[in-house]
Amino acid sequence: MGLVRALPPGGDRSFNSCLVLIDRYSKAAMFLPCHKDDTSMETAIMICNRVLCHTGLFQNIISDRDHKSTSAIWTNLHNLFGKKGIILKSISPSN
Repeated sequence: MGLVRALPPGGDRSFNSCLVLIDRYSKAAMFLPCHKDDTSMETAIMICNRVLCHTGLFQNIISDRDHKSTSAIWTNLHNLFGKKGIILKSISPSN
């Protein structure tokens, strides 16, 4: 998971960033237009609405974002599904 920022605004909602998700097993890439100041809950809802309906819930997240942001997104995803007591696992790209 990565976030490309500082893009010129585009689209009817003036998106200025792109969330990049790559499935490491299928090598499929997903590019989701977003805003650079979206909250972790807004990002979780976007992932839920646009990605999880096709892939199912992630087993782990490898991210170039800081671990607090990744953990917040992960927690919000599980909260959207009503899951509690989930072990959070965030892996840095260097691992």
